[in-house]
Amino acid sequence: MATLKDVAKASGLTVGTVSRVLNNRGYISDKTREKVYQVMKELNYQPNETARALSKQKSNTIGVILPSIEHPYFSKVLSRLEREAAKRGYRIMLFVSRYKEEREEQCIEMCKSERVAGVVLCSGSFETEKFEGLNFPLITLERSMDEGTSGIECDNYQGGVLATELLIEKGCRKLMFIGGVSAGVDIHMPGDLREVAFRDICKNRNEENVVMVTDNRLFDSLEYYEYVRQALVDNPEVDGVFASSDVIGAYVLQACADLEIKVPEQLKIVGFDDVNIAQFTSPGLTTIHQPVEQMAEMAVAAIAQIDEGKMVPTKTVFPVTLVERGTT
Repeated sequence: MATLKDVAKASGLTVGTVSRVLNNRGYISDKTREKVYQVMKELNYQPNETARALSKQKSNTIGVILPSIEHPYFSKVLSRLEREAAKRGYRIMLFVSRYKEEREEQCIEMCKSERVAGVVLCSGSFETEKFEGLNFPLITLERSMDEGTSGIECDNYQGGVLATELLIEKGCRKLMFIGGVSAGVDIHMPGDLREVAFRDICKNRNEENVVMVTDNRLFDSLEYYEYVRQALVDNPEVDGVFASSDVIGAYVLQACADLEIKVPEQLKIVGFDDVNIAQFTSPGLTTIHQPVEQMAEMAVAAIAQIDEGKMVPTKTVFPVTLVERGTT
């Protein structure tokens, strides 16, 4: 069985350098890191994760807590986190909470027992005081929480402004907002600012608007169709819809097709997130692009930097951009 010394000898590096690669400590160039991983593969070297965890008091595992993996947005987040983690020699341990507090508690306890290097939290119903005193960094993505080590968000308010202003500029006068989670229910989420921006712009422009907020339970099931269809039936004068996610936007487009409402001639739609579904609809869904790639990169980088004893920002807000497609 190959040893650490064998890997060092075959790669032409010192044992210390190989050890730093495996433990993700100090500066290591991508070329050196790739060389070590290639030699490990050739020699079939398997690091003793248990021993490493005991010696470091932590493993090279990052816990990721998502409320759902069926939702396209969280699938995209997970994919990007896994990719960034692999670049830095980390592994991902996934937990799905489905917004159940008891499940989130179990996830955190498992992360403690596994000596994770850090946790990326995207779920939202946990009582924040229960995060105090953790022995690992807690990085939040699109989740407001003072107890977190570092919070990473997109500019949800600016996204709401861009979406609403576009609808008005395109000539819409009766606007509707359809949100996935009721603002102000249980806990504040950064995504609530999308609705706040919608209200503010409509008020400042003296535009009429209809604010619709879905039942929270629909967020998990993604079964928005009947709700969205009824909202359009009940408000036939609406000519512009800002959907708080691309999933909801796609359902609006489907309901319009079933109700014989022409898009974009009679009704225009803007979504939020810019996940794959926005490109697969016909016409393509105009949306607000959330920079998930950069957000995931920063989340993993923050854990690595903290592991090296460095400081990280307590909060980072990434700008969003408007991606115009066929629905406007």
